[in-house]
Amino acid sequence: MSEKPDYKSICQSSLGVELEPDECRILADVMSMRHLEDGELLVKENEADNTLFVLIEGKLAVTGTVLGQELVVYTMKIGECAGTRAFVDRTPRKATLRAIGHTTVYMLKPDAFEAMLDAHPRIVYKIMRALFRITHTNLMRMNLESQELVNYVSKVRGRY
Repeated sequence: MSEKPDYKSICQSSLGVELEPDECRILADVMSMRHLEDGELLVKENEADNTLFVLIEGKLAVTGTVLGQELVVYTMKIGECAGTRAFVDRTPRKATLRAIGHTTVYMLKPDAFEAMLDAHPRIVYKIMRALFRITHTNLMRMNLESQELVNYVSKVRGRY
């Protein structure tokens, strides 16, 4: 028997923030989990894998390729999600995800999620709201980082 996700971890994640414990149990039933060791690849940039990942234990390095080099652009924390765009749009990955230390992720496939529509439309709605919130938070973080870089380059609004 394969290991199943713990609904309590889902409740504490950014994906389950609006879900009641019973709703997290239902979501856990359609999710799977994966354990990774330090440096192990979860998903690679440009792959067609549309899985949504929820980090439960450890850390994930979000990397991109710049001039042939793999560079860490963000380090995910427990409870954060990765792959929202690929999950919703079903488009190739824009980043690579690699484990830092022993790491556990819960995984949600688009087809399993969409299969919940008829029986659990309210849960699907709440998860879509969470995905929008996650995407918006990521966009705000990236805009802030971009502005800080502009400030650094133009030597304004701070000591550099």
